[in-house]
Amino acid sequence: MSDFTIKNLKEVDNSAGDRAPGFEARFARKHLDSEHLGVSYFRYPPNFKAGSGHRHREQEEAYVVIEGSGRMRLDDEIVDLQQWDVIRVSPAVVRAFEGGPDGLGVIAVGNDRPEGGDGEMVKDFWTD
Repeated sequence: MSDFTIKNLKEVDNSAGDRAPGFEARFARKHLDSEHLGVSYFRYPPNFKAGSGHRHREQEEAYVVIEGSGRMRLDDEIVDLQQWDVIRVSPAVVRAFEGGPDGLGVIAVGNDRPEGGDGEMVKDFWTD
């Protein structure tokens, strides 16, 4: 293993499938050869709200808004987001995003992932 790895996030497969036109989810963890870091890119189309949320058992995450604006639901609180905001989220907090009028681009960074992962999807989290 090399002492460094370079991977273009836009060259990582889009795991979003056909969830919504313009929605992207690119997970680079396995491409980085890192024991401790996960980095992902998410692109939410204009006015697209993720109805499902997720939380973790152990993994803390930070999100950096790199383009556009939007909102984020954190448990029962909704916060406005703008470019260059950084949001740290503790593992147990359920979170979901909504793209603003120009969409929302977010980089997510996570620490060590337990064997088999620790994410839990929460369906119908943000439906209003």
